[in-house]
Amino acid sequence: MGVSEEEYALFCLLQRDDLSKSDRERLKAGSRGLLKSLQALLAPLEQWTRKEQTQAEVEVFILDELYRNLPDPPFTSDDKSQAARKVYNFIWQQSEKGWF
Repeated sequence: MGVSEEEYALFCLLQRDDLSKSDRERLKAGSRGLLKSLQALLAPLEQWTRKEQTQAEVEVFILDELYRNLPDPPFTSDDKSQAARKVYNFIWQQSEKGWF
């Protein structure tokens, strides 16, 4: 697919069966961009999962990125909110494992 393991993980969280080929390509590029943006955001933060304010900032950041980058349609506002929650939970879990 031409993406890293981490990019592929984000892509899989966002992938849907009803996406066109061009929407999948846009989603792949969006996953790549989201990962880079998240890495840049989280790199200087120590123990972001232990601070409520920082958790909220990360959650809002993910939601903003997905609203900006997921194709509309087929993704609705509700779809984007649900996807942001999935990504946030995934990033949280991976941060606990030292991925970020």
